[in-house]
Amino acid sequence: MGYAVLKDEALAQPLDQRAFRDALGRFVTGVTVVTSRSRAGRPCGVTVNSFSSLSLDPPLVLWSLAASSSSHAAFEEASHFVVHVLAEGQEALARQFARSGIDRFAGIETEEGPEGIPMLADVAARFECRTLYRYWGGDHVIFVGRVDGFAQAPERAPLVFHAGAMRRLAAGDRL
Repeated sequence: MGYAVLKDEALAQPLDQRAFRDALGRFVTGVTVVTSRSRAGRPCGVTVNSFSSLSLDPPLVLWSLAASSSSHAAFEEASHFVVHVLAEGQEALARQFARSGIDRFAGIETEEGPEGIPMLADVAARFECRTLYRYWGGDHVIFVGRVDGFAQAPERAPLVFHAGAMRRLAAGDRL
């Protein structure tokens, strides 16, 4: 089955980027931290809300990273990564891994995961992945990984992101 571009990109009308970003913000996402280790052995990590499941068989997930990110080169060369789904109360952790120009692991307790990747403690879920594919997607790179292992803490409510802010789910709001 082949896929084709449905509309010539040259004919696409430019969008108001701020309004587009605001519209995307209407979609609630989880907040994750993705960690890895560069070929040189340097730990790297970044806050990501573009994480998604892709396939159950085989078990695949995806996430994207801005090509302009200071962490881009390290993730490009990494063979594995770990996605940490943050829990309520981990807003400071999300902010720390979102900042640039700092040691994002400073003061953070980690355990060693596959390929020596630092893994964060007390998260809502964690996915240990082998990098399968990298695709360019506009100003981002899309990483697809095969899940080799996972863990979850069902009692931990996830941290969520909506309309430009981190939020929590209201207890008992199940429909």
